[in-house]
Amino acid sequence: MNRPNTPAFSRRALLGATAAAGVGAVVPSPAEAEAEAAHHRPLDQHTIDAAVRPLADELVALRRALHEHPETSGQEQWTSATVAERLRAAGLKVTTGVGGTGVVGVLTGARPGRTVAYRADMDAVPPDGIVTGGTVPAHVCGHDLHTTIGVGVAQVLARLRHRLSGTVVFLFQPGEEALAGARAMIGAGVLDGTWASAEPPAEIHALHCGPFPVGRFAVTPGVGLPGQDQAQITLTGPDAADQAKRLVADVSALSTVAFPQTPADLEKMVADVQTPDGPLARFTVTRARAKDADAEGRVAVQVSFRCWPEERYTEVREQIRRLAQPYPGAQTVFPGEPFPALVCPAEDADALARHLRRAIDPAAVTVLHAAFPFNGEDFALFLDRLPGTYTFLGVRSPGAGITSAYPHFGDFHPDERAIGLGVRAMAGWLSARTAA
Repeated sequence: MNRPNTPAFSRRALLGATAAAGVGAVVPSPAEAEAEAAHHRPLDQHTIDAAVRPLADELVALRRALHEHPETSGQEQWTSATVAERLRAAGLKVTTGVGGTGVVGVLTGARPGRTVAYRADMDAVPPDGIVTGGTVPAHVCGHDLHTTIGVGVAQVLARLRHRLSGTVVFLFQPGEEALAGARAMIGAGVLDGTWASAEPPAEIHALHCGPFPVGRFAVTPGVGLPGQDQAQITLTGPDAADQAKRLVADVSALSTVAFPQTPADLEKMVADVQTPDGPLARFTVTRARAKDADAEGRVAVQVSFRCWPEERYTEVREQIRRLAQPYPGAQTVFPGEPFPALVCPAEDADALARHLRRAIDPAAVTVLHAAFPFNGEDFALFLDRLPGTYTFLGVRSPGAGITSAYPHFGDFHPDERAIGLGVRAMAGWLSARTAA
């Protein structure tokens, strides 16, 4: 068969044309070049926000599932299993059974940086902890939101791992209501760099639902929440029961602030914690009750008390001793050291406030100048070991009553829009801190 007449091309020309065609094929467009450059830039809030949006419905569904499965301190089996499953699916290294039912998830970014921890508490409130009375455990403290936000932050940062610096250690903590979970997790070594992180966490951060408008974050520079102390005073003699009643009244009179009885009282307290040098800059709260007489006629008066600032525990202990002294044979015992107050370093809280104003909204931040008198938190034990922040996440819907957003009230009903806001804020903050 005869071949058709075709121009004769040199091998060099043919290879050169092929090479030229190849070079032209790999030249990226301006849009492709920008996308490639963005892929390698450090994380920014715009990118984080874009990653949060597709998760919105999934996170609300997770919160509702957690809400339907309230588990009290030490019983968080279903909750911890659910958290672990979500974290593993996101690609984190997960350890369960930490400090009981705690879960640790470790996320290491593709870029060098620092190690930072984030805590979310998981347990529900037992019936006797619900202010308006309850018959079953319930998520009326917002821990279902806290857990959901922690999972959401982990999912978002995992999707953006290629731009994340350093390591984030997520601590999903049991037993906050019992003031036991933080101690157990610390005892298990979560702050000691044993959880696949290159080094121990340099700092730790947390959010907690609070009675502020949704979209608002209340930072706590130099303040936080009070600790708690206890005493037992034993009275003897034939009139021990009557003496105990008088002593209960005397000890109760040490309180400088009364528990809010009405929504107006709660509104005032929320305003007071935002007031510099206001009525809650210094306070004492005491609760005393007399137990029934034992077989030998002795009556014990049990006392619990909170005060601010924390240094006043010595002073309040001395006041209680003086009140018991006039009663013949009275024995006053303080069973141990006070549970520590949660105090946030001012420098860290101020840095978070600046970040939130920049990244979320200039009007997004409220600054607290005092502590809520009737609440404690075992996150205090983490902040005793590391610097960090503890911030209130506003969950009050527009027009809603204050008890709908105040933890431990039976009608607590947080605005679920706070979930996405919390994820945006904390994902941005943690990525900034690991890169700092």
